[in-house]
Amino acid sequence: MKKIKVLSVDDSALIRRILTDIVNDQPDMEMIATAPDPIVARDLIKQHMPDVLTLDVEMPRMDGLDFLERLMRLRPMPVIMVSSLTNKGSEITLSALELGAVDFITKPQVNLNAGMQQFSEQIAEKIRIAANIRVSRLGKPVAPPKVLASSLGGSGKIIAIGSSTGGTEALREILTVLPSNSPSIVITQHMPPGFTRSFADRLNKICQIAVKEAEDGEPVLPGHAYIAPGGKHMEIIRANALYQIKLNDLPPVNRHKPSVDMLLHSVAKHAGNNAVGVILTGMGHDGAQGLLSMHQAGAPTVAQSEKTCVVYGMPKEAAALNSACEIVDLGQISQRILALTAKNVRRF
Repeated sequence: MKKIKVLSVDDSALIRRILTDIVNDQPDMEMIATAPDPIVARDLIKQHMPDVLTLDVEMPRMDGLDFLERLMRLRPMPVIMVSSLTNKGSEITLSALELGAVDFITKPQVNLNAGMQQFSEQIAEKIRIAANIRVSRLGKPVAPPKVLASSLGGSGKIIAIGSSTGGTEALREILTVLPSNSPSIVITQHMPPGFTRSFADRLNKICQIAVKEAEDGEPVLPGHAYIAPGGKHMEIIRANALYQIKLNDLPPVNRHKPSVDMLLHSVAKHAGNNAVGVILTGMGHDGAQGLLSMHQAGAPTVAQSEKTCVVYGMPKEAAALNSACEIVDLGQISQRILALTAKNVRRF
């Protein structure tokens, strides 16, 4: 069996050793080399031609983003960012995803055995996924998207979206073209604590709609998108004529917290056919059952097409359950969900 060749770039000798041990413990991968900074990494990449690169966010000698940008222009490959849990770390990580990094993981807490076990499982899974992702060469900056038109802000409709690997960029493409009077949107994107607020703030700066990290008890308003906080499950409930955000600290569902299934099941229960469900790119099956419950409640449901997914996992599972009414290319999802919310509009 051909093993996945991994190269790790990190200025911490301890992290390099930890990653090497984790990778070499897996039967299907091997750490072919490690580098303390991007300057050393350049020669090692030419020499070893790795399948996957793990890249530290904050490094000496060359900024991680500068290195990634050059790499994606000259020698694109799957890159997993290894991020510190800081405001600066989260900002750099999100910028890295925009530049073409396929995924990220927060650095392990080396003093916690339980945390190390979880980190080991997660990084191994992410490397396996990354090894099968085709990465495109970084091209010229794309022109700002044209905002669509909608007159449904007060329709009482709600759009529920679930996503994972590749979802940050998919969400950016969808949300940036939605008009300020769009229906309410609730989103669960698989992300750890410390990243969802930065992610929401970045989207809020470039979108016509207001985008924010969800808070427990707040009303779900038209023209707003609410992103589930990392480490918390998000649901919606009915509060008189409005929907309301409900956060909880229950155990992970489908190994995820927040869980897409938990959100979509609540939307099916409380919004019924007054909602639209969407499953985007991501590994695993989280969200497939929830989308099915929305479909059974009479809501139109959409899954992202295989050819436009970074990872065709969650949409594939949804399609297998026949929970997706439509399979739609990423570039058409915004237009489609606005069209679907225009059908059978029910006002309170």
